[in-house]
Amino acid sequence: MDPLADLLAGPRARGAFLLRCDLEPPWALRVHDRAPLTVVAVVAGSAWVTFDGAPPQRVDPGDVAVVRGPDPYVVSDEPGTPPQAVIDADQRCTTLEGVEVPLGRLGTRSWGNSAGGHTRLVTGTYPEHGALSGRLLRALPPLLVLRGDTATAPVLDWLAREVTSPVPGQEAVLDRLLDLLLVTALRSCFDTAGGGAPGWYTAAADPVVGPALRLLQDHPEEPWTLGSLAAAAATSRATLARRFTRLVGQPPMGYLATWRLDLAADLLLDPATTVAAVARRVGYGSPFALSAAFSRRFGTSPSQHREGARGSTGAPHPAPDVEPR
Repeated sequence: MDPLADLLAGPRARGAFLLRCDLEPPWALRVHDRAPLTVVAVVAGSAWVTFDGAPPQRVDPGDVAVVRGPDPYVVSDEPGTPPQAVIDADQRCTTLEGVEVPLGRLGTRSWGNSAGGHTRLVTGTYPEHGALSGRLLRALPPLLVLRGDTATAPVLDWLAREVTSPVPGQEAVLDRLLDLLLVTALRSCFDTAGGGAPGWYTAAADPVVGPALRLLQDHPEEPWTLGSLAAAAATSRATLARRFTRLVGQPPMGYLATWRLDLAADLLLDPATTVAAVARRVGYGSPFALSAAFSRRFGTSPSQHREGARGSTGAPHPAPDVEPR
C-alpha cells in the first residue's frame, strides 16, 4: 500500500461526503469543515476557490480542484461575492452568525439554491486520514487545479450522472468513482513536468528503487537489511542506497523505520487489534520495542494515540526532530 492508496483505503478514510450542487449566481460558501482533502469538480458554469491571503483560482467545466485542509476557503461564483453560508464539520450548514440552517435539498445527494442552476458542481470530501496518507497530504499545495483532460473527463461524466441516481449499490459505486477521479487527477498532475510529484511517487517507476520500495511497503514485517533488500531488488547495496536516497529523500532503512511507525499508527485505530499484534505486523519484536520507537516519533505512546484519536480527524504529528524528509 502506498500513501495515495492509504488515503482511499486506510482505517481513517471512511464516510466521504459526496454531493451535486446546483447554484444560480450570486452564490458563495465559506467552507470550514477542517477536512484533510476535498475534491471540487465543475460540470457546468464556473467557480472560484479562494484561500485567505491568496489569489483566487478559477475552476472551469471539466476542471478538478483538489483542496487540502484544514484551513478554511471560499467557493463562489465570483471572487468578490460575499459568503452567504458556512459549511462546517459533518457538512453542517450555518449562517455567518452560526445559526444552523438546512441545506437546500434538491433531490438525492443534491442541494443548492436553484434546481438546474447555471453552475453545477460535484464535491467529494474525505473527512479523515491516516498517518501513511499524511505523506501525500504534505506533498500537496493547499489548492491544486487540474485542467480538464481526457483522463478525468469520462470519470467526471459518470460521477455526475451517478450521484443523483437512487439505485441499489449507489454508495459503493460513488465511493469508487470519487476515488478514481482523485487518483486520476493526482496522477495527471504528478506525471506532468513540474507537477511537484513527491519522491515516493516518482521512485515507484524507477527500475531499481521501485521494486525495493514496494517490498518495504508491502512487507514491513520482514527483518530487512540493506543487503537483503538489495538482493531482493537484484541490485548492489551501493546502487540501491544511492538511488533510493536520491529519489525518495531518505535512505532505505530510514524510510522503512518511518513507514513501519506510520503504518502502526493507522493499525492501532482498530480497537480489536492489540499493540502486540500491531508490533508483529510492522516488524517489531515486542510491544515494548514498538512503544519506545512510537513514542520517539510521535511523542505519545501507542495506547495514548489510540485514545486520543477518538473523535479526531487527523493523524499523529511526528516529533520535530524525527520528521521524515
